[in-house]
Parts: sequence; structure tokens; C-alpha cells
Amino acid sequence: MDDIDLQVLNVMQAQFPVCERPYRAVGEQVGLAEGEVLTRVRRLRDERIIRQISAIFDTKSLGYKSSLVAAQYPTGKVAEGARVVNEHPGVTHNYERNDAFNLWYTVAVPPTSDLEATVQRLHDLSGAETTRVMYTLKLFKIGVDLDMTGTRAADARATPEYGEENRLRAKQSALNDADIALVQEMQKDLPTEQEPFGPMAARLGYSQREMFAHANDLGTRGFFRRFAAILYHRRAGFRSNAMGVWAVPAEQVAEVGPRMASFKAVSHCYERPTYPDWPFSVFTMVHGRSAEQCEEILTAISRETGVSEYRSLYSTREYKKIRLLFYTDDYAHWEAKYLGETPTVALARASGKLAAPVVWHRHWDLD
Repeated sequence: MDDIDLQVLNVMQAQFPVCERPYRAVGEQVGLAEGEVLTRVRRLRDERIIRQISAIFDTKSLGYKSSLVAAQYPTGKVAEGARVVNEHPGVTHNYERNDAFNLWYTVAVPPTSDLEATVQRLHDLSGAETTRVMYTLKLFKIGVDLDMTGTRAADARATPEYGEENRLRAKQSALNDADIALVQEMQKDLPTEQEPFGPMAARLGYSQREMFAHANDLGTRGFFRRFAAILYHRRAGFRSNAMGVWAVPAEQVAEVGPRMASFKAVSHCYERPTYPDWPFSVFTMVHGRSAEQCEEILTAISRETGVSEYRSLYSTREYKKIRLLFYTDDYAHWEAKYLGETPTVALARASGKLAAPVVWHRHWDLD
């Protein structure tokens, strides 16, 4: 990739223009003709630098239930456990990490599904020794923005793109059938052509301007985060990612969380539950070209916030990374296959004791 490629990628992942000629709009920002942008983007797709160009919706605002999950597997059993977990269509990220909890994945289920029963079943099927649900107690930030040009300082700041206030706003309105149809269209990978939104609008029965207005309305209501290019991180040069887990005293989380989220290098920042053996209440995700770069960012966060007790959990193997698809039949197929009337599922549904935080062990214990 040359310097212009890097500039194009920075623009496209930060905020891909939602307009009739988006690639021309990208070109105007970096000094390129539309045709040159199209040529470069096609090549970057072919070289597996760009994974997808699509809308990014907030999972929980759409009513889906989701969580980060940490699981522990015996030595030599992690890959097989990951393979089983990956069968679930709502598992979008799945990594082996350098921790006693050696498999970390995110899972989402539709509004009518049971997240706890799903995780319990994944625990049983995959042979995990312990499974711990790391629910989001508070969202401080979500939004990946990789610095392709390498000019951003480790302590650079920015206002978070999407946070808890957006989710609260989404709760004030309900999605209708037209909203859902728009989500189903805009989550698809956008073609690399002059007017890529045209066929999408036609399928919805809209003019392009009508569709853009509807998308803007979803954003105003808190459902639509942004349209963006999603990159293959490693192919794009970001070969390290560190989950910084921070032991922030409970009375300081509300003040420290937003300060950590203000770092541009932080893509995700959440408050999560603590346990007797797990004092880490705030999670920050950072991506770097090396582990040293990740550590530089985490050190800057520690210096700024005064929080010195933290761990850097690095992914040592990527088992799955996909975009979550909403309103598909894949979830029902998985549930029909694995969530039948088994004793485990019946107990999990009926016990009423699956409130967060929760830890599952190999032998299910209602007490």
C-alpha cells in the first residue's frame, strides 16, 4: 500500500460517505478522481485489506442481546472448543488469549432468544471447564478507527462516536417494518461502483435520497452508528490487539471510564462485572502494529488516569471474525438443532437464577 491507499482507508473507515456518488466524495477528501478511488478500492478488496463496506448498527439498540464471554479449556482443547462455539451465527469474534481464561468470544442472539441458555449450551457442547459471562454494565465507547498513516500520537484524543446516551435514545422509539427492511439491506457489503446505493434503494422502493433520509433518521434515533469500511486488521498491518483490563475502584468507574474512552487508539471501552478472583472492571481494546505499540498506548492510559493495576490480554490466535447479520433465519436453525428440550436448557430457563454476573462450571449447580 502507498501513502494514498492509507489516506483512502483512513477516510473510508472513519465515515464512508452515504450519498449517490460516495467514491467521488472519498476522492474529493484525498485529491483523487472517482475512477482512481474505485480502482484502488477494488485492489484493496482483492488483496484482502478491505473486509467489507457496510452500515454498522448497534446490536443492543436493535433489541439483540449480546455479551463478551470468557471461557477456560484444558490444554490442547482450545481449538476444538472454538470450533464448536463458532457454529453459532451470533458469535462474531473469537480469540485465544494469553490468560487462564484462554478463549474469549462475543455472542449475540435475537430479541426473542435466551442469551443465558445459549451460552450454557455453548459451554456444554464445547467442553469448557468454566464459562464466565462478561456483561456490559456500561458502554463508554464503541468504534474501530485504525490509524493507517501512523501519524497519530499514542495519547491522541477524540469524542467517542457512539456511547451509552445513544443506546438510551434508541429505547425511546421502536423499529417498524420499514426500519427492519432498511437494516437488512444496509448491512450487506456495498458494491464498488459509481452509484452503489442505487440497487439497494430500488429494492426498498425508495429513491436514493429517500433512503439516505431514512438512514439518517435511524442514526438520529440511536440505531445506526455509521457507514464504514471494515478492514482485515492483520492484513492492514495491525498484527497485535490488546484487551486492557483495568482494576478501577467502583466509585471511580464513572469518572475513569470516559477518560479511557477518549483515547483515539481505544476502539471499545466498557464497564464489566468483577468477581472475587477478577478485580478488573473496565475493559479497553487497542490495536497496534506491534505489542510494543499496544503497550505504549496502555501505558499512556495508565499515566493519564492513575490506574496502575491492569493486564494486557493479547490474542494469540483468531478463530473467527465476522460482521453480525441481523434478522436472518440462521439463529432459529441453530436453536432448533441445539436448544431442544434437554435437561440443561430446561433447568436454565426455569431456574430464574441466571442473572448477571454468572459463572458456569462443568457441572450445572442451581445453588
